[in-house]
Amino acid sequence: MKIGTVEIPGKVALAPMAGVTDLAYRTICRELGCGYTVTEMISAKALCYQDKKTRRIMELGPEEHPGAIQLFGSDVVCMEEAAAKIMELERPDVIDINMGCPVPKVANSGDGSALMRDPDKAARIVEAVRRGCGIPVTVKTRKGWDKGSVNAVEFCQVLQSAGAAAVTLHGRTKTQMYSGKADWDIIRAVKEHLSIPVIANGDIFEPEDAAHILRYTGADMAMIGRGAFGDPWIFPRAIAAIEGREIPPRPPLARRCQTARRQFQLARDQKGEKIACLEARKHYAWYLRGVPYSGYWKKEISQIATMADIDRITEGICRELT
Repeated sequence: MKIGTVEIPGKVALAPMAGVTDLAYRTICRELGCGYTVTEMISAKALCYQDKKTRRIMELGPEEHPGAIQLFGSDVVCMEEAAAKIMELERPDVIDINMGCPVPKVANSGDGSALMRDPDKAARIVEAVRRGCGIPVTVKTRKGWDKGSVNAVEFCQVLQSAGAAAVTLHGRTKTQMYSGKADWDIIRAVKEHLSIPVIANGDIFEPEDAAHILRYTGADMAMIGRGAFGDPWIFPRAIAAIEGREIPPRPPLARRCQTARRQFQLARDQKGEKIACLEARKHYAWYLRGVPYSGYWKKEISQIATMADIDRITEGICRELT
């Protein structure tokens, strides 16, 4: 698949998720076969104001190519300036615009999924970001605002006319948030009406789901979000399912915990020990989902404060649960 002139290897991508897909986790997923990753979303206004946290969030790994930085905002001028700023500070292959975030503090400010209610403005934003960066620009969006205003087909056609090089579609409305079932039919309809690549997103929790969504919708790539929580091995397993090969099992628990520890070490190197350890509390718990008799260790994980805690917990799990 090509996004503009950028060749994207494989058929699976990691979705951008705030507080989840940081550089450390993206690095782990890339090493396990994920062919395309996107940063957590960054605020155009914060970038223009030179916010230090925003600068850290948009950092790409040395091997993270092809990769994208995701930008959100609704001020056309600011979005163009932010796109230019990104190119000064980093060298992404693609800039992705978030027009799908359903979180109230984002949407109520006119950003994210709110732009689905103003297609003309959305088009101007795509044009502005293209002017600012000079590289392919994509959009991640949703089915519509609510069940009474499902406009994904028309909205994505507007984006394509404005110069978007690809769209990612999550098959839920803004008001659904993440409840109910993702509508893969709307993804198929968008694919049928566009000439640019369409990336399918929503309810990919097992390797077989990735193969199924591609067959059902005709989309060019499957983007995995919540299904990757604590499970970077979904990527090589999904690739096997798509290619019709036998799906390998997840690795043994000890190896999974060692991978988790390495993720947190990478996070420490980028963010510092305090932030990395606070964030490890949720990430490590995800790695233990479905593991029998892990309640004690999940409680210990919820109190992680230092890398020494992570080492102690990892050693304990490997000793007692494997």
